Amino acid sequence: MGRGRQKAKHTKVARELKYFSPETNYNELERELTGHAHSELSEEELAKWSEYDTDKFESEDEQKLA
Repeated sequence: MGRGRQKAKHTKVARELKYFSPETNYNELERELTGHAHSELSEEELAKWSEYDTDKFESEDEQKLA
């Protein structure tokens, strides 16, 4: 393929990408980005993650500084 055809093809592809606007399902996007809602987690699942509570770490750091 010559340079002229190659450039024309790239221009066509770039134009299609620039003006292509798929329909976005914002509810699905939000669900994917946030993961599980807190209301959907059971007590057992929440207990597993309690050790990572940021407030707990902050209070431990404050105690070390005092």
